[in-house]
Amino acid sequence: MENLKTQLVVIAGGPSGMSAAVQAAMDGAEVIVIEKAAITGGAANMGMGPLGIGTKYQQEQMIDVTVEKAFNMFMDYTHYNVDARLVKRYFEQSAETIEWLEDMGVEFEGAFKYFPQSEATWHIVKTGNKIGPRAAGHMNKALLNKAQELGVKVLLETAGKKILKDEEGKVCGVVAVNKDGEEFTIECKAAVIATGGAGCNPEFIKEEIGVEYGKDVFNFAIPGLVGDGLKMAWEAGADHLPVRIESACDVGGGEEAGACVKNVLRQPNLLVNAFGKRVMNEEFMQNTTYLSNVANHQKDKKLFSIVDSTIVKSYVKNGVDVTSLVTPDPDVSAFYDEMDEIINKGSKNFFKADTIEELAEMIGVDPEVLEETVDDYNDYCEGRDEEFFKNYRYLRKLKKGPFYCGTFHPGGYGTVGGIRINENCEVCDKDFMPIPGLYAAGADSCNIYDDSYMFLLPGNSMGYAVNTGRIAGMEAAEYIED
Repeated sequence: MENLKTQLVVIAGGPSGMSAAVQAAMDGAEVIVIEKAAITGGAANMGMGPLGIGTKYQQEQMIDVTVEKAFNMFMDYTHYNVDARLVKRYFEQSAETIEWLEDMGVEFEGAFKYFPQSEATWHIVKTGNKIGPRAAGHMNKALLNKAQELGVKVLLETAGKKILKDEEGKVCGVVAVNKDGEEFTIECKAAVIATGGAGCNPEFIKEEIGVEYGKDVFNFAIPGLVGDGLKMAWEAGADHLPVRIESACDVGGGEEAGACVKNVLRQPNLLVNAFGKRVMNEEFMQNTTYLSNVANHQKDKKLFSIVDSTIVKSYVKNGVDVTSLVTPDPDVSAFYDEMDEIINKGSKNFFKADTIEELAEMIGVDPEVLEETVDDYNDYCEGRDEEFFKNYRYLRKLKKGPFYCGTFHPGGYGTVGGIRINENCEVCDKDFMPIPGLYAAGADSCNIYDDSYMFLLPGNSMGYAVNTGRIAGMEAAEYIED
């Protein structure tokens, strides 16, 4: 394989990498993208759309979300443990980024909330079908088409291996390897690392975060996301910041239960821990980051959602209490068949019992404690939740078997953080000094959530990826020109 030469190498072609490539090419840079998968788009092919603040959609829908409001919410939420300059630049650019995408032919359904307590910042990509997962694949195709139109060379099934620097410490090349295992060098003046974290590397997760995939955490494990970019950056002198799981708890511990089963058990009904005691106001279960945080602080990192036959019957007849854009359909009429199917497969996370005592034994909880918890909860349903003050509309008694239960474990979208950057997406060393010509965007650089993903402003993960990609692209192009 012959060596190549260009001005900018973008390592990985997910939303951050392709945004960087398109922006840099628009600004006059010659760009090569290397992507280890056979297609571009990365994890965002499963997503639905980016965050936007102060967009025309919000104005048309009379949604009052300004950059000032969102910035103050975000900084308060993170207790100022993050880079305010980077957050401000990201939010301030986000509305213009929506228009930037529209100029490439991307259409949006509008601005939406994810769950009731969130703000309507999620801009869902229009597909021609009903709103749902994988919509952002259309955005990724538009980015690829625009990149190719601008002359960006995209090398698929090609992985980055090493950042090269000259004697002055400036980036001068990237070592890559193709699908045949042949190593080659791309000579360049700058590089952007956008490899999406390490969600598919259990050993890395155990070493960096201290949790065991498949036991302590059940995050998305997108093939290929193994931490390549993080390791390259650290080897090149980047400050090694903490890597975290972008937490989002879900029911089932990785078991593929039917949509109706999951939808019923995600509703804000009784939730208990391994001791059979309530642990939160269940109406906040819809914020799956909060739910994951709660699960992380429990024995065995488990929570159990319990409903009875009366609750299920009501849901089957009338629809569930709460829907979201990911689970927009209130119809759960297939619940019984789906529950029987997964239990018959020998599920370790879904249960059906005729009595609370029997259910307690199944899930390993003290029957007397669980029965007392249910009795107290049923009393609250007749008046006021004296324990955690849950809204009365979500208080439903558990009184008639069979009882159904699902286990919640900590989960997440993958890893975030690890590479120190500044508001220009320049990779910085331990002295906070930029490494000349090295930039990072997306999950590898995402240190802005501290310990909890900011789900109150939905679309944040993809919004951060696209916007930091653009920032990295424009800053790299300016660096190359200078």
